[in-house]
Amino acid sequence: MSLKPRIALLSVFVSAGLLVAPTAQATETRATTVDPRPSTAKLAFELHKLAALSHGKIRVDRIGRSNEGRPVWAARVGHGKTRIQYVTQQHGDEPLGTPAALEFLRKVGVGHSPWAQKLLAKVTVDIVVRANPDGHERDWRYNYDPDATPEYGEKGKGYDINRYHDPAVAPKDNPATEAGLIQRRNASFKPDIMVDYHMQGRYQDAKGKEITASTMWPTHPGVKPSDVDFAKQIAVVVQRSIDGNGGYVSQYPGGDYQGIARNGYGLLGNGSVLIELSLIPEREQQQIQDALASMLAIAQSAADGSVRKVDPADAEAIPPRGPALPGTVEEAHEAA
Repeated sequence: MSLKPRIALLSVFVSAGLLVAPTAQATETRATTVDPRPSTAKLAFELHKLAALSHGKIRVDRIGRSNEGRPVWAARVGHGKTRIQYVTQQHGDEPLGTPAALEFLRKVGVGHSPWAQKLLAKVTVDIVVRANPDGHERDWRYNYDPDATPEYGEKGKGYDINRYHDPAVAPKDNPATEAGLIQRRNASFKPDIMVDYHMQGRYQDAKGKEITASTMWPTHPGVKPSDVDFAKQIAVVVQRSIDGNGGYVSQYPGGDYQGIARNGYGLLGNGSVLIELSLIPEREQQQIQDALASMLAIAQSAADGSVRKVDPADAEAIPPRGPALPGTVEEAHEAA
């Protein structure tokens, strides 16, 4: 069945009362296995299903189209003063932030738990879910642009979207179409916090313990020190949430180029943080749950103000990422 009839059928079920939000108990006991790479059609269907199940709490928008005409979706939930933006899958072959985003929306937007209602009264969360659908279809890093002759990307293939967030470049002049869509969404939403979800290879620390995720704050010298400190506070929340969920977070050794999202949006005053989930096939479902844990922890700490009580200096104590795990292929290029 095509997407439009499926969404229409879903609407009929909701209107008829045949599809109702699950109880809190049902939410807690639902199967933990999620699709790590939902198709383009399934992603759209799941987003609209969640919107219907939420009875209006989740709002889904098409913020534009990719170069091949695929929709780029954003979902918004909450009505609080503090604004948080998550972006997933700028690189098409780095998928796991996307199912985590769906699970976040399900957790906070569906049902009527007192915890979620309190959270959504304090924060508004906007998620660009799978920023690069064309790259996803091809299972490659770039967007799709056969005419591309990019400074960052590959000629004849496409642009590396996460090199085209320079605040000095207007969205209408951005050669990376999908990066321009994120720029516009960010400018209209004006988030306090912006978190960009990626994936990396397999790495270890200095003692040989495998890293399951890495995080980093803006490193461009033009970002205000107060905004860097705020991003460091968020990074510590990320570390504590993922480590507390059974993972192991390191610092990410990223560059200071202003077109990288964590730098570009840091220059705009966002508390801007990168999260890199390691590519660990045997731990894939747990990686999704770790990403979800970080999304929930960031939102909760922003809602109750505890993120502002974190000592930014604690971020420097996050262990550095070490060499590639023996027997794995190190990434050919820096992911973010």
